[in-house]
Amino acid sequence: MNILPDGRTDTKGAALYSGYTVKTLAMWRSQGKGPPFVKRGRVWYFIADLDAWLCEGASRGATSAAEGKRERRAPRSAKCDAGTTASGA
Repeated sequence: MNILPDGRTDTKGAALYSGYTVKTLAMWRSQGKGPPFVKRGRVWYFIADLDAWLCEGASRGATSAAEGKRERRAPRSAKCDAGTTASGA
C-alpha cells in the first residue's frame, strides 16, 4: 500500500486499509456512501478520513451497505479505542 506524504492513498490502498474491496468503494462513491474521498484526476482517500469513518462505523455498530454479503471487514482499530478513552466515554 502506497501512502503519500500528505496522508492520502488511492482506491486500491484504501481497499487494503479498510478491508473492503475496490469494487465496493467504487459502488459506495457512486451512491454517495462510504468513506470521504477526493477526486483530483484520480480518486484519493486520506488515511485520517478512513480512520474516522471506520471508527464511526465501529462505535455505532453499523454494518456495511453490503450487509448480507459477508464481505471482509477490517477489525476495530486501536485508534478507535484510544479516541473513546481519551474523551472519557
